[in-house]
Amino acid sequence: MDFWVGITDKAWFDFLRSFKPEEVNFWQPSGKALASFLEPGVPFLFKLHAPHNVVVGGGFFVRFSRLPARLAWEAFGIKNGVRDYAELRRRVEQYRSEPLHGDPEIGCNVLTEPFFLEEHEW
Repeated sequence: MDFWVGITDKAWFDFLRSFKPEEVNFWQPSGKALASFLEPGVPFLFKLHAPHNVVVGGGFFVRFSRLPARLAWEAFGIKNGVRDYAELRRRVEQYRSEPLHGDPEIGCNVLTEPFFLEEHEW
């Protein structure tokens, strides 16, 4: 069985866990697709960065697309795991090695049926 483990930060996870949406955008700071085998329905797990290093939830892959960050914000809003576009842009810049110019293109992995474990479950 194929599955993907996406590394994410605790702030993204905690924000989304607080309102448990029916779909999320597991965005990435580059526009590069994660894996060629990701097809609709493949399980996609969330693993936190160090120091946690634990799988804390997941969902099912729907599709990947490259979008300007502004369009990703307009399409997914808070399902991007942030409060507003300015925060999304700051996070993208945080994970890129160079300053942003214009509206950066990001990778958008749309996931459905996300689940979020509570801290006492990890």
